[in-house]
Amino acid sequence: MSYTLSLAAKAPVVGYADLIAATIINGADSTITISYVDAPLVDKDNKESTAVLKADGEAIVGVEAVLKVLGEKFPVIYGKDAAKLSDEWISWAFQNLTVRDFKTLTPSLEKLESHLNFRSFIVGYAPTIADIAVWGVLRANAVVATSVKSGLFINIARWYKFFEADAKFGGAVINMTAILNEQRKASKTGQKKESHKANYDIPLPGAVEGGVVTRFPPEPSGYLHIGHAKAAVLNQFFAEEYKGKLIIRFDDTNPSKEKTEYQDSIIEDLKLLGVHGDRLTYSSDYFDLMYNYAIQMIKEGKAYCDDTLVDRMREERMDGIESARRNRSVEENLEVFEQMKQGTEEGLKNCLRAKISIDAPNKALRDPVIYRCNLTPHHRTGSTWKMYPTYDFCVPIVDSVEGVTHALRTTEYRDRNDQYKWMIKALGIRPVHIWDFARVNFVRTLLSKRKLQWFVDNGKVSNWDDPRFPTVRGVRRRGMTVEGLRNFIISQGPSKNVINLDWSLIWATNKKVIDPIAPRHTAVIKDNAVKVTISGAPETPVSEEKPKHKKNPAVGNKKVIFYKSIIIDQDDAATLKEGEELTFMDWGNAIVEKITKNEAGIVTGIDAKLHLEGDFRKTEHKITWLADTEDLVPVDLVDFDHLISKDKIEEGESFEDFLTPQTEFHTAALADVNIRNMKENEIIQFERKGYYRLDKPYSEGSPAVFFTIPDGKVTQKYGAKPSASK
Repeated sequence: MSYTLSLAAKAPVVGYADLIAATIINGADSTITISYVDAPLVDKDNKESTAVLKADGEAIVGVEAVLKVLGEKFPVIYGKDAAKLSDEWISWAFQNLTVRDFKTLTPSLEKLESHLNFRSFIVGYAPTIADIAVWGVLRANAVVATSVKSGLFINIARWYKFFEADAKFGGAVINMTAILNEQRKASKTGQKKESHKANYDIPLPGAVEGGVVTRFPPEPSGYLHIGHAKAAVLNQFFAEEYKGKLIIRFDDTNPSKEKTEYQDSIIEDLKLLGVHGDRLTYSSDYFDLMYNYAIQMIKEGKAYCDDTLVDRMREERMDGIESARRNRSVEENLEVFEQMKQGTEEGLKNCLRAKISIDAPNKALRDPVIYRCNLTPHHRTGSTWKMYPTYDFCVPIVDSVEGVTHALRTTEYRDRNDQYKWMIKALGIRPVHIWDFARVNFVRTLLSKRKLQWFVDNGKVSNWDDPRFPTVRGVRRRGMTVEGLRNFIISQGPSKNVINLDWSLIWATNKKVIDPIAPRHTAVIKDNAVKVTISGAPETPVSEEKPKHKKNPAVGNKKVIFYKSIIIDQDDAATLKEGEELTFMDWGNAIVEKITKNEAGIVTGIDAKLHLEGDFRKTEHKITWLADTEDLVPVDLVDFDHLISKDKIEEGESFEDFLTPQTEFHTAALADVNIRNMKENEIIQFERKGYYRLDKPYSEGSPAVFFTIPDGKVTQKYGAKPSASK
């Protein structure tokens, strides 16, 4: 029997629980087709149709009803002997956790907090439909979700975050959002676009629970970027999914590019991402073994030494021409290979090539180089070796020897998969399954370490952690959270489809993490800031404690100063008219009595009268402001543009021809007194301006430096001042 599940994306209680249940069911080889309706109801004529499950003409309506029916039809989501208790929790969740008033919700949250005090799961010793129901309802209720994420309820937060990191829970919700965004974009352009989902239920060939071993093999030749991060997270995901192991292995076979600095930074960044291998190994641990295998190949006539000049060798490979050295005798090859090992003048002229084919349609099979000389000391083995194996020779050997069962590689290696398999067969070692997935590509972004190094070397960026860089450290410094980055990666899944993504997707994912917990503060652009004198306001500064986040009291309070003299943004002042009633946010209404301008039309001063009895719902302008006191903190608001100006650099084009002329923009501003004590890396929102990460705290004589955090919306033009109307 086939099922179709339709979910209303704008329902008061979105059917996340139904979505998660269907995702788990689909993973057990039963098919439920899932679709999303971008409206409060699936069927506008049925007020209960927030979720609709159809099978053979029968329709089940409502999120709770659908979840219970899925449980009845598919016991896999209940867990062993957990049906009765789970049903009670399902009913309890929908009755108690859908209310959007925090005060009313608190007793129910306290009950759940107490229940989870000594439990990992709501019912029993494994996830059940009870966890699905409660987590799904919590995720659909913004008031509850913000409280949970704030850490107000420690046990709930622990439990909640565990499932949020699960691709079938948090990943399914993120994927739903991504699909809806695509549908909305398509509807705007009048194009129909098939929805798709990140499918994690791929049948890894030969996978046995407890027996899967994956590996993440970065080269320590640069800092970890988000493409590497995707590979690391996916390899860890499948190792955990099959209760197997993950090996983190440094592919350190090119001493010219590799440094201990890069190696240490990769370990630190993986730790930040929550990627922990069961083993940490190095390809250099196997140099002796690989050398012996190379000797074996030479003796078996499967490899030969070649001193053809590099350019000529490249031409011969492209044209399918046999090398003049291809038929050297075994004895001569062994002698030359020894010269390579010693790093002699003759040895340095040669490389070792696998003897596969001279004219195979797949050019990766045209006698690839498997050893080359390099006299640069290795950062781990020093000057012991004068020659090193290439990646394509090293990886299949070490994968096989270390017990890797499944090599997950990006599709850019697809043409070299046959070469990988040939090496294993030629050496007679244990085979390894290969699974390809698409690398993550972003528009106007370079991921090549060589090209990124060019920007560093030429002073176009400060270093590898520059906020314009796609490195993990770079995006973290820009304001990307670990949770946001992991959620985005999980939402992409192990698809083989290569697409160029817009950065707005990853930043929109990040916004969902920071918005519920980012404290709200105020900043006024310093250039032409306008002084407003308010009659009826305190003659001397008066401070009050106000919540940092109106929707999340757990974030805490901040100091707000009220005074007869305030400053506002010039952009805001220019929109006002004499006689107009406006709202000063977090204070109340006032009436504009007089506006003074200079000859250039710039507003230089405003007189206003406080009118607190006014209705803020009737005013056109809601304006941020700051009391004009000595407590104001100077800040530098820094925005960035992409380093290159073209969405995709085509083959044959030079990225240097598409450099963005200016990529860093500074705006001087004044911020509220609370900024004075902020610490590096704190993330806030300057109201009506956007989200910011503190890169350099305030000190006497030096402003606090804030980096803008994109929110996934293309609303600000680079180089412009932070908008006062965001």
